[in-house]
Amino acid sequence: MNFPAELSYTEDHEWIRIEDDGTAVIGITEFAQHELGDIIYIDVTTVGQSLAKGDVFGAVEAVKTVSDLFLPIEGEILELNPVIEKSPELLNSDPYGEGWIIRLKPADESQKEGLLTADAYQELVGA
Repeated sequence: MNFPAELSYTEDHEWIRIEDDGTAVIGITEFAQHELGDIIYIDVTTVGQSLAKGDVFGAVEAVKTVSDLFLPIEGEILELNPVIEKSPELLNSDPYGEGWIIRLKPADESQKEGLLTADAYQELVGA
């Protein structure tokens, strides 16, 4: 499995990347999409809201299950990836690229310190 070293990870199987403009891009890991199976729907109704770290910001529906999505850091949700609304299967085929889920304005970038490195996440999932 692929766990890009430039990303940070959570125990809830989300990844986060801080962009040059200070915003954060968040998605699910390759491990998560593999465990979920074929993803058929993404539900994020929290755009424009400020949420705390660990809050549910949406859900992913796969053929067999629905899984909540948890915010890795506190901040305001700026946008839902418009491409995955029409093509949720991108969460399976390109979870670290076109399959990103939301863009966030972090409340405080120092929160990133509590996240996992790629190596630590790989150890967590036993991959």
